Amino acid sequence: MDNNQNTLARIQEITTKCRSAVILIPSNPSIDAIGASTSLYLALNKMGKTVSIACSQKSSSDLVASDKIQSIIGAGGDSLMVSFPYSDGAIDKVDYNIQGQSFNLVITPRPGFKKLDPNQVKFSYTGGLVDVIFVIDAPTLNSLGTIYTENQNQFNGKDIINIDRHLTNAYFGTVNYVNKTISSISELILTILKTLGVEIDRDIATNLYAGAAASTNNFTSYSTNADTFEHIAVLLRAGAVKKTFKKPALMNTQPTMNFQSPPMRVQPQIINSIPSRNMEAPKAIPIESVETDSATEKPQTSQEWLKPKIFKGGGLV
Repeated sequence: MDNNQNTLARIQEITTKCRSAVILIPSNPSIDAIGASTSLYLALNKMGKTVSIACSQKSSSDLVASDKIQSIIGAGGDSLMVSFPYSDGAIDKVDYNIQGQSFNLVITPRPGFKKLDPNQVKFSYTGGLVDVIFVIDAPTLNSLGTIYTENQNQFNGKDIINIDRHLTNAYFGTVNYVNKTISSISELILTILKTLGVEIDRDIATNLYAGAAASTNNFTSYSTNADTFEHIAVLLRAGAVKKTFKKPALMNTQPTMNFQSPPMRVQPQIINSIPSRNMEAPKAIPIESVETDSATEKPQTSQEWLKPKIFKGGGLV
């Protein structure tokens, strides 16, 4: 218990002092991971921090703030990022032109595909420096996938707060808040938020409740204990809404709008072929499952003829 209190005190110290943070979750995240990370995101926003959530492969979820999950590491910054739903071969070319004082970005769909819906276009800033990295539900950094393997330099010299419950956790953080017997990651986040003194509002409570419910198979798994129900009581008193949330669905999106052509290897992309991270907790062990340390590989995209043609100032590059 003393060790836990020291760890929580250290997390409070780092979080209070930092100005910006990024929250990282593994590829193909569970409802519990999304509920925990979005709740932490909402709480850090309340504290006035510049914060973002990142995942190697974005998932679609109906939890509050799940639309804030992006595919790059960064908090704030000066680079404007334009994001929209994308499927292989949907874009024929990307062009831009300057007319007077206006910079126009032109996205042309490939014949046979729907044109881009302006209501689905999102804008955000990226490229900002990050003071602290929260890693949620990952036994190792490699289990984060390309968000780690392609950005390892951004982890150097940073405080890394490792929040997990896997039996195989490697204790890779500068601070490790790991509980291998707790029934959900969402409960660990609840304890952290109470330590930080953040008000647990309706949205935060609902997300954490959804994560705990999914992790414990609606509170029927053997990992569910008296502590679990005490945590749930706190969330219900805070206004948590008890409803069924959809299992996260993997989205076929590019990490950034960098206009890089996809690989030439021909391999159909089958979303359901990506292994599940065991959304429901088993009833034979105290936690859901022990996942492998290896990162989930990114599925291959379509063949060469599908790649968008990129134009710069009216000319092909």
